[in-house]
Amino acid sequence: MDIVSTSIISKPEVIWFIIGLALFLLELLLPGFVIFFFGVGAWITALLCLIAHPGTNLQIIVFAITSVLSLIALRKIIQRKFFYSKVDRSSAVEDEFTGKEAVAAVAFGSEKKGKVEFKGTTWDAESQSDIKKGQTVIIIEKESFKLIVKPKNK
Repeated sequence: MDIVSTSIISKPEVIWFIIGLALFLLELLLPGFVIFFFGVGAWITALLCLIAHPGTNLQIIVFAITSVLSLIALRKIIQRKFFYSKVDRSSAVEDEFTGKEAVAAVAFGSEKKGKVEFKGTTWDAESQSDIKKGQTVIIIEKESFKLIVKPKNK
């Protein structure tokens, strides 16, 4: 039994398949929708190894090229198709943040980035106005992991 499992693991197509599966699972944990395409590249390489028996250098080249090409060619198309609505691409995320109140964790302003607390989490923040520590702010926009805020008018 040990000889069978060792011979299966030593096959490059199995190794590339496992690498691809690990990358697909890692994509579920990390945001950005980039790692997925390296999983695609690994599975294409596994398919190539199953059909032909290329050397290690060629396998790495095929992995790199197919990963980058699929990332460049397909990322925006897949994101538009599956992750954004047809009406407003950012409305679902924006509604959770835009117009809501947060509290400044540190003082910051137009020339200095800061942090705000929102829903129990500290977020990086930017503002065109000067913000004092503890001041209530209104979230104008969310850019990735950064919130754009303005002071709350009293």
